[in-house]
Amino acid sequence: MNHLTDVLLPVALLIAGGYFMRRRHYPGTDAESADAFWKGAESINYSFLFPALLFVSLASAPLNGSNISTLYYAAASTLLAGFILLIIARVFRHWPAARFGVYLQGLLRFNTYIGLAVAGALYGKEGLQTAAIVLSVLVPVVNVMSVWALLSDGGTHPLALLKPLLKNPLILACLAGLAVNLSGFGVWSGIQRLLELLAHASLPLGLLTVGAALNIKAMRHEITPLLTNSLLRLTAMPLLAFSIAYLFSLPALETLILVLFFSLPTAPTAFVLTRKLNGEAELMAGVITLQTLLSAVTLSVVLAIL
Repeated sequence: MNHLTDVLLPVALLIAGGYFMRRRHYPGTDAESADAFWKGAESINYSFLFPALLFVSLASAPLNGSNISTLYYAAASTLLAGFILLIIARVFRHWPAARFGVYLQGLLRFNTYIGLAVAGALYGKEGLQTAAIVLSVLVPVVNVMSVWALLSDGGTHPLALLKPLLKNPLILACLAGLAVNLSGFGVWSGIQRLLELLAHASLPLGLLTVGAALNIKAMRHEITPLLTNSLLRLTAMPLLAFSIAYLFSLPALETLILVLFFSLPTAPTAFVLTRKLNGEAELMAGVITLQTLLSAVTLSVVLAIL
């Protein structure tokens, strides 16, 4: 348990630091200048630093291991099972796309910054590589599901799904990392060092921006759906992931990484997508904030049990 505290405490403190800095308008002198700084920081991390981390991890990951294909199947199966359950729930509850997209992202998306920070702290380079392998499956599929859910009322044209994928820097980084890995050519040492420097900056900045994006006021309304979605994400999804890992006979490391990613709060970027596609953005902000706060407890419990 002491080791878990050592792993999770820095994560929690960075998120809290980002929250309080944003509320005190740091590093500007007013709310407007502070907002501009944090939006810029999030954009730089999302577009450059975090893709560098994914690329470096996947480019050097051992993709020829006997457990890799099984891990792919287990990750995809967990995601598909959650998606099917959401579709069934929508049939009975008649959610419009604007709300259904929020619930889907709340249940199936995940905060990659927290996930990679915990995986790296627990298992070092091996943990980051295994996590990157899981992300290479989850990131593209979750993005397709999220866009489809928010556009599902009027029918979704294939190009509407394809365009966000082709522009998503995380997906492009995963594909590039896999391509370099499979080609066997590797990366020139100078470029490798540059990418590693960018990657090292990604997680601390990412966790600070997670805290800066928290919106406590957004939790004041619709507390019942917020709690329901959050508890399902943080308790039922880890149990589902563990059950599927057990069925696929995954080894301990792969099981922990898979369960970890389905124990994480949803991604802050879900708010941007929801607002862009006319979903219920305020509800999405509440889901992100509540899940992030509750995960300080639930993530500790899940990891302690594992």
